[in-house]
Amino acid sequence: MAKRTLSGFEIFLIFLLVLMTGITVALLSLLFITSGTIENHTGSPSTQGPPATQGSAAPQNSTPPWGPTTTQASPTPSTPEPTLFQNFSGYHIGVGRADCTGQVSDINLMGYSKTGQYARGILTRLYSRAFIMAEPDGSNRAVFVSIDIGMVSQRLRLEVLSRLQNKYGSLYRRDNVILSGTHTHSGPAGYFQYTTFVIASEGFSNRTFEYMVTGIVQSIEIAHTNMKPGKIFINKGTVDGAQINRSPTSYLRNPQSERARYSSNTDKEMVLLKMVDLNGEELGLISWFAIHPVSMKNTNHLVNSDNVGYVSYLFEQEKNKGYLPGEGPYVAAFASSNLGDVSPNVLGPHCTNTGESCENANSSCPIGGPSMCVAEGPGQDMFESTQIIGRIIYDKAKAKTCKPALGYSFAAGTIDGFGTLNFTQGMVEGNSFWDTLRDQVLGKPSEEIKECHKPKPVLLHTGELLKPHPWHPDIVDVQIVTLGFLAITAIPGEFTTMSGRRLRQAVREEFEAHGMLNMTVVISGLCNVYTHYITTYEEYQAQRYEAASTIYGPHTLSAYIQLFRVLAKAIATVIKNCMFVCLRGGEMKREAKKTFTLSVQFL
Repeated sequence: MAKRTLSGFEIFLIFLLVLMTGITVALLSLLFITSGTIENHTGSPSTQGPPATQGSAAPQNSTPPWGPTTTQASPTPSTPEPTLFQNFSGYHIGVGRADCTGQVSDINLMGYSKTGQYARGILTRLYSRAFIMAEPDGSNRAVFVSIDIGMVSQRLRLEVLSRLQNKYGSLYRRDNVILSGTHTHSGPAGYFQYTTFVIASEGFSNRTFEYMVTGIVQSIEIAHTNMKPGKIFINKGTVDGAQINRSPTSYLRNPQSERARYSSNTDKEMVLLKMVDLNGEELGLISWFAIHPVSMKNTNHLVNSDNVGYVSYLFEQEKNKGYLPGEGPYVAAFASSNLGDVSPNVLGPHCTNTGESCENANSSCPIGGPSMCVAEGPGQDMFESTQIIGRIIYDKAKAKTCKPALGYSFAAGTIDGFGTLNFTQGMVEGNSFWDTLRDQVLGKPSEEIKECHKPKPVLLHTGELLKPHPWHPDIVDVQIVTLGFLAITAIPGEFTTMSGRRLRQAVREEFEAHGMLNMTVVISGLCNVYTHYITTYEEYQAQRYEAASTIYGPHTLSAYIQLFRVLAKAIATVIKNCMFVCLRGGEMKREAKKTFTLSVQFL
């Protein structure tokens, strides 16, 4: 379609529009200054909610981009306890990362227990990532450490606790310190004390043991030194395409009534903690997702952190721009979860000699037996598979809501009422004239907000415009009221057809999962606060008017679904445990009314 040239009259109208906008902003600013300040709703939410993390995906290479790194040195604290500020709502948070690689040759790799699988070099370094979270007054604290090793041995834990006690006294103890291995099968062995594991490791290596202990302690020291006031947000989501159950016949032996409660024979839920300081600066994250780090096979001889380590690499490189891998202040840990029967080799088991499936109770092939039955994929080799699985997890973990913004097609209007200027629906690219005009009048939108809203071209970056007052809300109430078998969901905006269907289904399923059957879920729109439109992720890609008006970005619907699930679960749990039924003339009736409300912050 040829570009339309603006007439002189249209240019004159645009000039008048810009002039009036400037005058309006100036008058409103003057009014704001003279009438006193109004509290800006940018504080913490009463319930810490959906925001997760951000980042832009890097191009995928056929060979691993993981390079050699240097160890992050541990600053020595001048005092055992950093100064803690008490007059704030949140936590004291400290994050730290240190190298714990150990030997990279002449040592067995831990995980497969395969004779002859000795380390012959290094693909990626291994790190200990520590997170300290303390109450504002410092009275209670917890330490979580995710370590790029196969598993944590008791001997390793006891030595770490001993060294922490020597330095910090009773501050860090066995009851408030968790050490967790990522379960990479490509890390050095030799740090166990029990005979079974000593045999599997082919002995004990004091050299590797010392490297690991030193790295873990250093990461905790760094986190301790860096503690500052901040906030913690929790997010949950579903990760598809990254895992299969490697013992499906065993899973089927669980009671059918129990299996019926779940849609998959693997746990697809990812839980993520996002940590920020009081200025909103991101400090780090911890994510738990059930997947075995065995994309690197037992034919591998290079020390590396496997698929979850690659996710940490992607996140930390995105956040620590300008730093080498393993350096920079931001720390991202992708910790292990209920991964026992979960494989990342999603193409499933096949006989390497015939190509036929060997997904049977014995995992055995007709010719060659069990040794020929191997799971593969999704890549052409184990290096590519590691990257593909890592990137699937990374893409899900970085999904987040955005600061509010309106796209170009917002100005186009709809078929029910079109706009008056040269905007059209479906615009996925900006316009230099309007961009320049916006930048001159309102200032430039940040790269963060532009990246977060893609493919929406940002016309108005309302979430970054605070004068004379905030242009859009960043704290939104979501609410459910139940009346018997009716659940009214109070929606703070305009859901599209499919968005409403997905929300209704999700809320109904949540009620059913907690014993409230046959609930009728109603979408009640435009409630409590107005946040424009909410499209599905797929509709957002088209950037018609509704998508351009989805102000919190492409993952807005997912955030709302998560929040309404939380509310539905809370209602069902309270009713079930406290007041689910009342006896009236022998008839069981559900409690007549229950209501729950959450206030959530969009970042």
